[in-house]
Amino acid sequence: MTLHDALPLPTFEFAFDVTVDLGPLEDHGGTSVGHRRVVPILGGRVTGAVDAVILPGGADWQIVRPDGTIEIDGRYSARTSDGDLLLLHAKGLRTGTPDVLEQLRRGEDVDPGSYYFRTTVQIETAAPALAHLQRSLFLSAAQRQADAVRYRAYRVG
Repeated sequence: MTLHDALPLPTFEFAFDVTVDLGPLEDHGGTSVGHRRVVPILGGRVTGAVDAVILPGGADWQIVRPDGTIEIDGRYSARTSDGDLLLLHAKGLRTGTPDVLEQLRRGEDVDPGSYYFRTTVQIETAAPALAHLQRSLFLSAAQRQADAVRYRAYRVG
């Protein structure tokens, strides 16, 4: 037995579902860091361990790699019914075959099992009642729709 064998195996526990409503994609083209795209976030909803409305004003700052893989870097705010604010930061990858990526680009409904779309999600808040969310990392499986992204987040234990 090695020291590494004693490390705990991560577990996954359902935490929350998210639907993010998206605005029209802004294609910035080739910049100094790669092919940059920005997708405005118009609103949405978080339900589960926390219930909140996603506020307009966030965005997903994407880099499109030469093979079509998209590096996701979404940042947006949400407000609970008690008025508490959350900042969600989703960082990950969306990739698939060229045909599937083209269907997604056209806004077609594509089976989420036919492509890879995973993010980590971290939460920041000043609300004492929600502080526990800041002490966990969440992993999500996501789906791109024509005007939205849906994902289910699991707390990594």
